[in-house]
Amino acid sequence: MVGWTDLPADLSDQAALARLSAHLPPDAPVISSDLSRAIATADALALPTRRRLPADPALREIHFGGWEMRDFTEVEAETPDLIHTFWETPGSIRAPGGECWNDVTARVAGALTRLTEQTPDQIIVVCHFGAILAALQVCLRLSPAEVFAHKIDNLSVTELHKTRSGWQLERINHIR
Repeated sequence: MVGWTDLPADLSDQAALARLSAHLPPDAPVISSDLSRAIATADALALPTRRRLPADPALREIHFGGWEMRDFTEVEAETPDLIHTFWETPGSIRAPGGECWNDVTARVAGALTRLTEQTPDQIIVVCHFGAILAALQVCLRLSPAEVFAHKIDNLSVTELHKTRSGWQLERINHIR
């Protein structure tokens, strides 16, 4: 479980980065979480035509606390009920010293509100699996169980549009 541990990004697939960059709107500003893997990815996508906004810690991945950098099997051997409840009924259950799912969704909801109030029509957000799922949950009013059913791959595009009547999902986990 990798949450707030600041690991570097693997940006070795230059062709995938070029395809992703070509797919994204050329004039949209780019923002990322403040973790180095998101910063490096955002920097790689910020072409001369894209303005780079300061990194935002509210866009971070979920904080796994005492489970950070451990695999599921290892934690399950110690606290099977807790880790199963954490993943099977996300909400107020938290990893020891970490965040619960409700914390993540509240944090990301605040970031979305700020971003939609302060930025132009389009913005490219480079963030993490948990933050993307939290954004989907908040914008589309999904339950945690519904949102956890979605897969989010590295270098994929999930596209949300804010309209007068609410949020609209254009695509999820789109790979270029």
